[in-house]
Amino acid sequence: MARAQTDIFTLEIIQEGLISAAEEMFHAFGRTSKSPVIYEVLDYACGLTDHKGQLIAQAAGVPGFLGTLDLAVKQTIGKFNGNIHGGDVFITNDPYGNGTHLNDITLIRPIMYKGVLVAFAVSKGHWSDVGGMHFGSWTSDSTEIYQEGLFFPVMKLYERNKPSESLIDMIRHNVRIPEMTIGDMLSQEASLRVAARRVEELCAKYGLPSMQLSFQKILASGAKLSKNALKHLPHGVFEAEDFIDDDGIHDDPIRVRIRLTVSAREFVVDLRGSSPQVSGSINASYPASLCTAKATFKAITSPHAPANEGNFRPLCLLTDPGSIFHALPPAPTSTYWETDAYVGDLMMKALAPHIPDRVGAGHFLSVCGTILGGYDERKKQPYALVEPQPGGWGATSTHDGASAQFCLGDGETLNMSTEVIEARYPIRVEQYALNTEAGAGAGKFRGGFGVVKDYRVLSREANFTASFGRSRFPPWGLSGGGAGTCNSVSILSTGAPPESRGKIAARKLRQGDMVRLATGGGGGFGPAFERDPQYVQADVRNEFLTIDQAQQIYGVVLNRETLQVDREATAVLREKQNRLRKSLAHSLN
Repeated sequence: MARAQTDIFTLEIIQEGLISAAEEMFHAFGRTSKSPVIYEVLDYACGLTDHKGQLIAQAAGVPGFLGTLDLAVKQTIGKFNGNIHGGDVFITNDPYGNGTHLNDITLIRPIMYKGVLVAFAVSKGHWSDVGGMHFGSWTSDSTEIYQEGLFFPVMKLYERNKPSESLIDMIRHNVRIPEMTIGDMLSQEASLRVAARRVEELCAKYGLPSMQLSFQKILASGAKLSKNALKHLPHGVFEAEDFIDDDGIHDDPIRVRIRLTVSAREFVVDLRGSSPQVSGSINASYPASLCTAKATFKAITSPHAPANEGNFRPLCLLTDPGSIFHALPPAPTSTYWETDAYVGDLMMKALAPHIPDRVGAGHFLSVCGTILGGYDERKKQPYALVEPQPGGWGATSTHDGASAQFCLGDGETLNMSTEVIEARYPIRVEQYALNTEAGAGAGKFRGGFGVVKDYRVLSREANFTASFGRSRFPPWGLSGGGAGTCNSVSILSTGAPPESRGKIAARKLRQGDMVRLATGGGGGFGPAFERDPQYVQADVRNEFLTIDQAQQIYGVVLNRETLQVDREATAVLREKQNRLRKSLAHSLN
């Protein structure tokens, strides 16, 4: 038997080799995919687990997917234990057991070396259509999982390198865009083989004993890193609550709450007491909620270190089965992000006052997912534009919030380029700009701005679906900073009054109709009248603010011709505001 090499240098080389294999898998999937939501937006994630399903390496990918990869592998091991062979590929999109919603398909390939199961290559990608009652599959008006598309419990897609033609044929005949869907499936499967080859090469170079010991050390190092980080967090119990707009079926707001218990050994996220699961599709499964808890925990404790399952050993998630954070079958889950995003947001809201150097104010929160599709008369085929939208993040104790960035759960995705949209689809992009009209949370440091995007329909007909959370409850400010602004989606139809709301399901559009996608700005940090006048002046020069807004919101007086700060008038105005604030505080006491 080969001697196990456990020195620090060998460990580092193996760890970086595993990360490199995951990243090569990521690029192989993206560069060969048929769907712009994969190759342009990067709406997928890739990773490697050990033979027990414990995450040992990952590529940069959607945070809302990465934390579920290990769960899918463990579910596969539990179901097929003793029946896992080289060349097998498993498929699953089980929201309740390992994931998110039915569009997000996980493929898993066991990696063997000399007949021994060493690891698993696993990826999860958003397929643009998996059947269901509406074009694009996910929707805001479903009331049970059966309406949302094909449901794959863990199944064998390939057995010993032989594809299951009957299963593939079933997929082909139950989706609206089979060429795109099957193309994504084949590219995803091929990318797993790339990663498998790289891991086999590492095994051949360093020997199986060294690889297995390295896996153990990687996990132990991740756990040690997180436990050390816990020592530097404030210890105690921290609480927060908020409201989700609605469930897409009823208009009633939905209460959610969190209780964090942080110690030197454990980080407990307690979501018990939140709303029961609802009629609409915003329900999040336990795996989806756990995934967001993982991503937020990692961001707070060790954001720059490589991720592995060891990092999350101190994390404990408590939920009520049958609740909005732990939905049970047959609850619909297709817009789950509207709820699971609140796991991370509530964690940050509870901790932000105590660690403002690590956590900023609230951000626009929602994936702001959209589907615009129909039949392209030019190409004689269906089309589907599926994408998330960026928005504004909250300010921190030292910086303004970031503008036009994706939400926590979608953090590694990219903008769909206007050129690709107009080349691929019968759609014209008539505006894509920062949403300065809606603004952002004011403060010593202001929130980042959202975006506004206008799509004009050029096909004869189209279907439009959107789910924009935080359309009624804006992002929260921090340390006296102002609240952010809300997300909204509008339909501007010829001859009809504008219609603006947060959720729209399978709305029929005609040629010439326009949809306007507007995402909100993040919350502010600190009192607005403490903002550096030079920063206010820069915002006016950049047309983020008007001169009147600079004076009304920030107490900064600018010369209307030169835009120079009138320091004397500014000092007088701010002093008047300070006296008013002190007087109000005194009267309240």
